[in-house]
Amino acid sequence: MINLTKIIAAILVLLALALGGYAWMLSRQAPPPVVAAPASGTAPAVKPTQSQTFAVVVATKPLPAGQAIAADSLRVEQLTINPAGAFQETAPLAGRVPVIDLGEGTPLVEGQLVSGLALRVSEGERAIAIKADETMGVGNKVQPGDFVDVFVMLKSDGKDIDRSQARLLLSRKRVLAYGSVSIDGLASKSDKSGAAQQAQRSEPARTAVLAVPVDDINRLTLAESSGRLLLALRNPTDMSEPDPKLFAELPTALQPLQPKAGEARRPPLEGLDRAQAGLTAADFATGGQQTAVRMPAIAAARAPMAVTNNVRRGLQVEVIRGDRSETVNY
Repeated sequence: MINLTKIIAAILVLLALALGGYAWMLSRQAPPPVVAAPASGTAPAVKPTQSQTFAVVVATKPLPAGQAIAADSLRVEQLTINPAGAFQETAPLAGRVPVIDLGEGTPLVEGQLVSGLALRVSEGERAIAIKADETMGVGNKVQPGDFVDVFVMLKSDGKDIDRSQARLLLSRKRVLAYGSVSIDGLASKSDKSGAAQQAQRSEPARTAVLAVPVDDINRLTLAESSGRLLLALRNPTDMSEPDPKLFAELPTALQPLQPKAGEARRPPLEGLDRAQAGLTAADFATGGQQTAVRMPAIAAARAPMAVTNNVRRGLQVEVIRGDRSETVNY
């Protein structure tokens, strides 16, 4: 019993010595670095990420609506946004026309620019629509891009049917649109197979849009309101046209001012000036060669009477009411 107690005591002494040596070794090692705790209320640092940018054409100066865009008024910038319909190059935008005023730095998109038939009209021309049907449209065989001759039929009343006439009104005019199909190809953008455009062609056409010189629009509008128009389809390679020098020029509704003393003779009216001067229905129908004197009744009543061989004789005035005419002696 005494030996067992001595053995246990010796074991405990050895264990105490071992623990003391281990503690002395730990005290000899350097202490680990202390990590400072973040101050309260400050967010942990986040590594910055680079955002994606896109090349977009913007205006370098204000672009007024209705004026062509100059090449030096555009530049390409790297933006964090990429608007729908934006451009990546400046070359396609030179000469395009904005439909609204654009400020400096504004990104240009397709919806802000003029498009459609307006871009197909040449300088000095206007796009004008006339009524169309199967008969006047060559059995609906007219297509956008074709060239046609426009004839007019002016039919007189039953009493004077021999004065009815038919003549060539406009020669080799370009068809911009016929029915719902247009030359700008907008009908086929959503359907590359052309099924949508073919479906539109099957519908009866009600209008035809022609490119007409501005000084010929007066004749076309008078012809449509006074008679019946007819389109004659022609081969696009046929360049023949009538010689306007063979016929007298129609007088205008508004007479131009006469040159003052010492001024050179003014050239004939052309383009917008002639279009503004207008045309009367009577001159259009007769070619400016009227066989009877036509005066308003009020002006005729105020006109002085003519005296010949001591006989008081009034003026003969033709009064037109609708499709009827009568001669009145004043």
